[in-house]
Amino acid sequence: MLPLSLYIHFPWCVQKCPYCDFNSHAIKNSGVPEEIYIDRLILDFEQDLPLILDRDRPLISIFMGGGTPSLFSPKALSRLLKHIESRLKFSSTIEITLEANPGTIERGKFQEYFDIGINRISLGVQSFNNNHLKKLGRIHGSMEACRAIEEIYQAGFNTFNLDLMHGLPNQTPEEAFEDLKQALSFDPPHLSWYQLTLEPNTLFYAKPPVLPSEEILEIIETKGLDLLKNKNLTRYEISAYSKQNHESQHNKNYWEFGDYLGIGAGAHGKLSDPIKQIIVRTTKKKHPKDYLECSQNLLQESREIPESERPFEFLLNTLRLINGVENNLFLPRTFLPIQTISNPINLLREQGLIQPDKLATTPLGLRYLNSVLEKFLSLSKD
Repeated sequence: MLPLSLYIHFPWCVQKCPYCDFNSHAIKNSGVPEEIYIDRLILDFEQDLPLILDRDRPLISIFMGGGTPSLFSPKALSRLLKHIESRLKFSSTIEITLEANPGTIERGKFQEYFDIGINRISLGVQSFNNNHLKKLGRIHGSMEACRAIEEIYQAGFNTFNLDLMHGLPNQTPEEAFEDLKQALSFDPPHLSWYQLTLEPNTLFYAKPPVLPSEEILEIIETKGLDLLKNKNLTRYEISAYSKQNHESQHNKNYWEFGDYLGIGAGAHGKLSDPIKQIIVRTTKKKHPKDYLECSQNLLQESREIPESERPFEFLLNTLRLINGVENNLFLPRTFLPIQTISNPINLLREQGLIQPDKLATTPLGLRYLNSVLEKFLSLSKD
């Protein structure tokens, strides 16, 4: 059985950040429509259940992302989680993650989230520098971020993630290192540390800020990696670092091309049928207004992934992992023989970009990952 996860999207934020290309919308004065949105999520979940052919397959993870899920009360999220657990078996080691914004957390709220069964927090810190936070459009300051981390510990969470960016507008290497050192001072079990990129359909893309030069970015990454190694955080994915046994199980399932349901406005899902040997991607109605007003079919699109596209999609995910995956994972996850990719794999191995005994990049291949992936993109065009 392929591992099964559940992603739940919450599409509201206090305000839209200028770098964000996720499906998120600033809340109005009336606040989030909590009760009706939970009703729609339950309906969405029920409509997806028939897609799970084996109901004995347990959920290994639930990830509540956004937007800002921490705008929703523990009571509302508890109602949703209880319904899901009444319909699908939870793994005994299920990971249930809530994305939280330090600016939306009241004192004691983390404790309430912990008490309803959420066992992992992903905190969107982004920076501890108040000037950079202001430029990023964040609604919290450094003090709020530090207080939120302390409350995560106090609430009893033994695993959590800090989300941190570098390469910020006009950021110096010293400022980037100070951010990283402050994050590491809290001894986080997991850290997501990644470079700010300008994505289409964002304010930053339309009006680009002044970003650090390539030379400065390389200095930040090189010294930053050294700082992380000295803190016993292992880099297991391009931008993910963790202590032993604290990897994100939910994200690993994505990267290993596992299955997941996606519910909520604009949510994506991926489900495999080993009998028909097909893989289907689903997308839900994207705009919150359309999602809330729909009381029947919340599905926007269902699309079967053609065989020609599966190798690229598989490797687009798995090669993000520092250790990649074993060769024998390719067949059960794509329903294609490994020989399908033998020509580009052999060529890349000759060039020293792919490891000789598994589907994993070498350090050089990781550095030029986009070029590596282009070799497989051509397969979908043949």
